Amino acid sequence: MKFGTKAIHAGVEPDPTTGAIMTPIYQTSTYVQRSPGDHKGYEYSRTHNPTRTQLQNALAALENGKHGLCFASGMAAIDAVIKLLSPGDEVISTNDLYGGSYRIFTKIFQNYGIKFHFTNMADLSKVEALVNENTKMIWVETPTNPLLNIIDIKGCAAIAKKHNLILVADNTFATPYLQTPLDLGADIVMHSLTKYMGGHSDVVMGALIVKDDELHERLAFIQNACGGTPGPQDCFLLLRGLKTLHLRMERHCQNGRKIAEYLRNHPKVEKVFWPGFEDHNNHSVAKEQMNDFGGMISFVLKGDKVEDATRVLERFKFFALAESLGGVESLCGHPATMTHASIPREERMKAGLSDSLIRLSVGVEDAEDLIADLEQAIG
Repeated sequence: MKFGTKAIHAGVEPDPTTGAIMTPIYQTSTYVQRSPGDHKGYEYSRTHNPTRTQLQNALAALENGKHGLCFASGMAAIDAVIKLLSPGDEVISTNDLYGGSYRIFTKIFQNYGIKFHFTNMADLSKVEALVNENTKMIWVETPTNPLLNIIDIKGCAAIAKKHNLILVADNTFATPYLQTPLDLGADIVMHSLTKYMGGHSDVVMGALIVKDDELHERLAFIQNACGGTPGPQDCFLLLRGLKTLHLRMERHCQNGRKIAEYLRNHPKVEKVFWPGFEDHNNHSVAKEQMNDFGGMISFVLKGDKVEDATRVLERFKFFALAESLGGVESLCGHPATMTHASIPREERMKAGLSDSLIRLSVGVEDAEDLIADLEQAIG
């Protein structure tokens, strides 16, 4: 199946009891058994739920994986992955990382004896230089949040395979419409489904997708034992969102390109971060591993003053100032005080995330209206 057909049909089946084309919301906590242990595959909804099963199957199909696991949030999915590790284990990740990921790594799991190294992963030699006998995992986020750096997944997979490491790829920004990390050698794909996959800013959820049966078994045990699972209503909303993923992502990419080119030519804009530019640091890698370049853009105004950035953010009309991204509506944000506030300023500045950086999640509105909004807000 081509991707658009897959988004609508793969992994889901009509309801066997009624023929309902849309997966029903199985709003139940438990399931009646004929005899102790004699059931229809479902015992308790923390462990399994038919609505969630359909969603997990659909996600696995979209990522070209074998198994999908859903969680109550992207952070709950990350939490499950790191619980594969033990005290003394080490993880290598990017120094341009989503603030929530950085926070759970350094403020939660570091307290349990797991060590994290953050480096510029655009340079793979820096990644391999950090590998030692305690290294167990490489955590990749590409494109990165919010500087839109590109990391070579295939290159990281080669390092992971050489040293017998688990490679995890956060695919939230790209979605499987733009790239499929499992095909490039990743072991686990992580999603904040809250963003593009749901696409309508009405649900919070996370997911993990794998090919390996043993890895799936370990993660499924953690999912059930720790209990960070989503409810059936949220799973239903995600199933609905997936059916238009290809249509939405195509428009996000089209609008993203127009907005990025407009900003780059604006006299008051100093720098635009978007992997579609040919002079982007790793554009060639992005071109090879992605089908397009997405609708996420960050930029800095000339003078790099926080007060100027604040003024722009306050003047927007169509770009709503809010946490999150990936919805049909355009959003804007100030990472230094919002999504990345948990990262120390010194670390942010080292990675290139300045205090005045503005991040845009370009929606699916008419691009001309979005450009007009940028024009009046920037001045």
